[in-house]
Amino acid sequence: MAAQHAFAFGFDDVADKAKALSDQNYSQPESNLPDQLANLQYKDYAKIQFKAQDSLWRDENLPFDLSFFHEGMHYDTPVTINEIDGPTADDVHKVKYTPDDFDFGDLKIDKSKLKDLGFAGFRVNYPINSETKQEIMVFLGASYFRVIGEGQRYGLSGRGLAIDTALSSGEEFPRFKEFWIAKPEKGDKYLTIFALLDSPSMTGAYRFVLRPGEDSIVDVKSRLFRRHEVTKLGVAPLTSMFLFGPSQPSSTTNYRPAIHDSNGLAINAADGEWLWRPLQNPRKLQVNSFEANSPKGFGLMQRSHDFHDYEDLHDRYDLRPSAWIQPKNDWGEGQVELVQIPTPNETNDNIVAYWRPTTLPGVDQPLNYDYRISWTMNEPRYHDPDNAWVSQTRRSAGEVLQDNLVRKSDGSTEFVIDYVGPTLKSLDGNTTPKANVTTGANGDVTRTEVQRNSATGGYRLSINVKPKDAAKPVELRASLTNDQGGALSETWSYMLQAANE
Repeated sequence: MAAQHAFAFGFDDVADKAKALSDQNYSQPESNLPDQLANLQYKDYAKIQFKAQDSLWRDENLPFDLSFFHEGMHYDTPVTINEIDGPTADDVHKVKYTPDDFDFGDLKIDKSKLKDLGFAGFRVNYPINSETKQEIMVFLGASYFRVIGEGQRYGLSGRGLAIDTALSSGEEFPRFKEFWIAKPEKGDKYLTIFALLDSPSMTGAYRFVLRPGEDSIVDVKSRLFRRHEVTKLGVAPLTSMFLFGPSQPSSTTNYRPAIHDSNGLAINAADGEWLWRPLQNPRKLQVNSFEANSPKGFGLMQRSHDFHDYEDLHDRYDLRPSAWIQPKNDWGEGQVELVQIPTPNETNDNIVAYWRPTTLPGVDQPLNYDYRISWTMNEPRYHDPDNAWVSQTRRSAGEVLQDNLVRKSDGSTEFVIDYVGPTLKSLDGNTTPKANVTTGANGDVTRTEVQRNSATGGYRLSINVKPKDAAKPVELRASLTNDQGGALSETWSYMLQAANE
């Protein structure tokens, strides 16, 4: 890891600001947008582009430069952005907004009414795929940010914090209200960003250290302060989209086999268990928790990057990365919570995953959560190297082959799960793994079968299940084991929804 430069402003300074802010009453930010910007639709808002030649540091031949987002649409309150350019207090400068730095395309915008506006967020540009710089990191809206590595397209998002997600009382969306960005030197391979978070319940100090690469890495240091108790705290939240895929086929005819930014939640618990939960687009809100005391890692993953699994030339879901969270300090007792929200189309992020502490200390105690986020298309780096993993889940109506060779529905739901990995490739041709399948009280497994998959070098597990009560869901877990019951694979986990949900 490269040594951090000495700057007059750093993480402790942001933490001091966050602590002071937490001692004050929350002040709701007010929109400063004129109607001509507030009423824009997304297509028109996207026409407003920062002029590349005006990017911060663009003319200094540095490895990174910054460009900015204009306010507009629901991005209706400005964020303050500062540059740190040296070791003294005089080297911290606010980046000044002027509408002249923006190209408004064919929009009829009166620039004279924009002089008192500001930035909605910013982009980090870096030559990750060629000598020409391209956008690789974005902070825009609330506490959301997105990152890509080499050859990747934007997909899922990270967030600073989630508060009261999926509660009937309503979710609270903290926002990064101010940033400080350390000016890099010519040989730097990383960029340091500090952020101040604010919400009605909490404040926080953040440091993001971005290291672009094949897998772009973001090291996050956070210190959180509460104005009062919170019902649900979500640490290191990730937000994604799942519309349909082989594990839940589209209900309407579509030439694309799948539309999703992520297709599963992976968890590496402290006890060594690896769990894989395929995502769903449920018929009603679905919230599931998975025990994860002092977790080793978790993430929303896009496990397939084969173009033919998506067939989408425009959105290129095959190039969208996974995001893996690796805690860097002891988070204590808690659970990874998965929230899945119904969505009729791919424009809505309907998947949220985060770690939730079981208990919190008193309100006067700050909370410290440090972690690394890896944005990757090389998911085997984030699998258990000693066990197999699920490469795909397919779901269909169960059927039986009759004596006349015609297939007939048997009223069950069938899951076809393909496992791959070195433990399976090493098995001799006479050894077939055993299926370890369990259900909750409402499930009735009518058939299981394990077959060698010569196409992948792995094994295929087929499970047929029927609910005992169709009005209730069925929880399924499955893994492959050897003859002695030792694990050969991660654990596959799925909730078959009730028929009336």
